[in-house]
Amino acid sequence: MNMNPILSIRHSFAAPRTRMVAHLPRMLLALLAACCAFTAWAVPALSPEYAAPSPDGTKLYVTAATSDSLLVFNTATDKLAAEWILPCKPSGVAVAANGTVYITGGGVDGALHALSSEGKPIGRVAVGHTPLAPVLDESGTTVYVPNRFGGDVVAVDTASMTVKGRCRAVREPHAVALGARGRTLFVANFLPLARADSLSVSAVVTLIDTLTFETLRNVPLPNGSTGLRGAAATPDGAFIYITHVLARHQLPTTQLDRGWMNTAAVSILDGRTGVYINTVLLDEVDLGAANPWGATVSPDGKLLIIAHAGTQEISIIDRAALHARLNQAARNESVNDVTRSSADVANDLSFLTGIRRRIRLDGHGSRGVAVAGGRAYVPLYFEDAVASVALDAAGTHPVRRIPMGIATGQPTDPVRRGEMLFNDGTICFQQWQSCASCHPDGRADGLNWDLLNDGAGNPKQSKSLVYCHLTPPTMITGIRPDMQACNRKGLTHIHFSVRPEADALCLDAYVSALQPVPSPYRVNGALSDQAKAGEIVFQKAGCVMCHPPAAKGPQGEQLFTNLKKYDLGLGVGNEKGRAFDTPTLVESWRNAPYLYDGRALTIEELFTTHNPNNTHGSTQSLTLEEIKALAAFVLSF
Repeated sequence: MNMNPILSIRHSFAAPRTRMVAHLPRMLLALLAACCAFTAWAVPALSPEYAAPSPDGTKLYVTAATSDSLLVFNTATDKLAAEWILPCKPSGVAVAANGTVYITGGGVDGALHALSSEGKPIGRVAVGHTPLAPVLDESGTTVYVPNRFGGDVVAVDTASMTVKGRCRAVREPHAVALGARGRTLFVANFLPLARADSLSVSAVVTLIDTLTFETLRNVPLPNGSTGLRGAAATPDGAFIYITHVLARHQLPTTQLDRGWMNTAAVSILDGRTGVYINTVLLDEVDLGAANPWGATVSPDGKLLIIAHAGTQEISIIDRAALHARLNQAARNESVNDVTRSSADVANDLSFLTGIRRRIRLDGHGSRGVAVAGGRAYVPLYFEDAVASVALDAAGTHPVRRIPMGIATGQPTDPVRRGEMLFNDGTICFQQWQSCASCHPDGRADGLNWDLLNDGAGNPKQSKSLVYCHLTPPTMITGIRPDMQACNRKGLTHIHFSVRPEADALCLDAYVSALQPVPSPYRVNGALSDQAKAGEIVFQKAGCVMCHPPAAKGPQGEQLFTNLKKYDLGLGVGNEKGRAFDTPTLVESWRNAPYLYDGRALTIEELFTTHNPNNTHGSTQSLTLEEIKALAAFVLSF
């Protein structure tokens, strides 16, 4: 079995530690900050994010996303029992029937760690780039791990802690769930992988055969499905629930009423056959439920519970009643005044009326959710606390807020507070969306949007915000002079709200702090041989003229843009003759599709199919080998 000496040493030094001992340095920092208010000191945030209960429900294991630790919570006393120090920032947790705790963490060097129920290191195995959300099979012999930026899913043998299977997903696999009898693994792909100018653009759920570990098929969700965050299965695996944003991206952004731009949704699939059943909206007619994230089904199978990261609440849904209504719709029977068939369900903002309770939580950042001892536990990412919600039969669902760290309450650090506001749907008119709805994690959602800042009827790609503060002007047409103007116009024209300048300043600070994720196309952090060859082609094709590698930010950030606008003859329709801003190439590997309207699905297509006149670099005379090398170079940043 593979042992991790770093984990072993750190654990032997620290574990299991009580919160008081574990965070003596944090307490000293808090004391110093209180005594020296004029300093910029702050207590480091824990960012509790995901949770999993012990087999007997007496413990809850909570990941601390911005701290290298796992928090062990006693559900009987509502107190933190210990903190286990890890060699990475954890990104997911699962607990086996025998009490073994499995934790994912790390970036390009992502790994799965196994710990005993007492916190003793058992094993470690490298799995891939940015592993998330581990899920165990019923026997406890296999852990399934999606690697978000590795673009695949691995099966890990728990006895030997070795990878026994690897299967490609479609795009940024974010969560997985097991279907009936554990025969099929359902993989929620975070973003669509399609031309953005297509009639239908949606993320898909990949179905993997757990015996052969090969792809069975990809199941598309409704048009506009993006930001797939959570996956949950019923105890028998008969049904699978996928949470996501359902964007109405083909409408002009003239209003927000009744979910005109973005709605919150859960899609249901048959866990036995893999067949898509339907998609249910989690919003109400005049109150959005922005950014659904984690999901779980109660152990008795009666309740479906969904955390809403944008509105600081959870939805508690009567599962039997939900499926009764879905079956009615499937039989073309009237469910209510809106739904009279299956086709009506995904547009019905009243479908859950009477069978769902929305419970407001006392804190921001409700992402993961777990059930133990008749209570739902929801880590509050931005407030170092956990919300505990009683799943009482009377349906009153009283809420308790349980501090997990020293610095509880809303963050005051501008970057941290800006991140909170960026993900906060409550600052939007009727809570329909947050900045993160169209810019998840500060990046792009893979969709075209018809914003009104440069006219109507000309939809364009949402853009990644990485380095946008260093590469003015902003927006694809350069219509805004800088990032600061963008943030303020976004609050006014996208959130349809009026916010204090202090909020805008915090959003500025957060967006300015975004850092690129290392490209999966690199080999041990360096350019591959193919990318090195592509660097020569980059010069030969003249790409360097508009995307100079020498263009640097104040801290040496490589920008790959000359900050100019050009009419390359790429505009069509209303955009014919328009000059477009030269984008940075940073994180190009993450930003497909390409060009202002997303017509190029791949970088190779951008250089070939969509550059017939050599206006976008002299690429038509390049060989296929040179085109692939050039793409490898561009995708390495």
